[in-house]
Amino acid sequence: MRISPATSALRNNSRIDPGTRVDTFVQRDPTIEKAVALRVSGLTKRYGTTTAVNGLSFEIAEGEIFGLLGPNGAGKTTTIAMLATERAPSSGDATLFGHSARTEPYLVRQMIGLAPQEVSLYPALTAAENLQFFGRIYGVKESELRDRIDELLNLVGLDAHRNNQVGIFSGGMKRRLNLAVSLVHRPKLILLDEPTAGVDPQSREQILKIIGGLRDDGNAILYTTHYMEEAERLCDRLGILSEGKLVASGTLDEMLSGQEFAEIIEVRGLPAGIDLASMQALGGVSRIERGDGVVRLYVKHATDFLWPLQKIIGRSDHHNVRLKIAPLSLENLFLHLTGMELRD
Repeated sequence: MRISPATSALRNNSRIDPGTRVDTFVQRDPTIEKAVALRVSGLTKRYGTTTAVNGLSFEIAEGEIFGLLGPNGAGKTTTIAMLATERAPSSGDATLFGHSARTEPYLVRQMIGLAPQEVSLYPALTAAENLQFFGRIYGVKESELRDRIDELLNLVGLDAHRNNQVGIFSGGMKRRLNLAVSLVHRPKLILLDEPTAGVDPQSREQILKIIGGLRDDGNAILYTTHYMEEAERLCDRLGILSEGKLVASGTLDEMLSGQEFAEIIEVRGLPAGIDLASMQALGGVSRIERGDGVVRLYVKHATDFLWPLQKIIGRSDHHNVRLKIAPLSLENLFLHLTGMELRD
């Protein structure tokens, strides 16, 4: 689904009253406990008999990036659409600084900046004209808008292209301008849905630095991505969605240390029907996955299994067996929790 800031505002009362626009963040003392910006409680969305999002609950504080991870179809875009007040939840609620997305959608909408996965820009307009258009949609005063446009174009490195039509921009330039548009009205909560999808490495690095700076300035940010290295680098806390449910959340260290296994042994080249019952009997094995010539063992201590594995490999009479040991990472934890492991 394409979620456009312009269509959202035009579809809902067409214009945001500048008299009620929310003020900007001020930099907080890092020694002071951060206030909760967004509180999501039991958020659920059903379409007939299908439940797209099921009882989602989490919080995002000021000056925090919360990464929401999940495979395609897990419910990430539906969640963002509900938080952006584009779709009404079937049950549950999300409150932004105490204001309900269910009962006060107009006010909540003013406080949110959305950079959707599909770039929502007007290709026939210039970069500056796009910012001017969206700034007016969001009710930014004309006396402030010119300086805000200059500020944002400098922030995303597009000042030299301010008078160029967006239709000729590269993918990375469009992504950066899409981010700038989401910030034009100085939102309290920034929703970023795959903000680096399909961009070149230079633009990706620039976008990540901008987002880190927004967090350091005290903004609350919800961030979705398929790039695990981005999530590890950028996010203060993470949540993993699977089939509409939040199956894990917390800091990366908390999620990794909370598992029954700490290492993964991957063996390639074993015969498909080889008996691994002796491995299970040793204890310390959380699970064994098999498929496509690969066996993965999720274990506490990989060294306990090297000699038993050597005996199994020796009996198999296969000479091209390859073995790899890796510590638990966000990527393989993600695959494990979302059921995307190997199948027979």
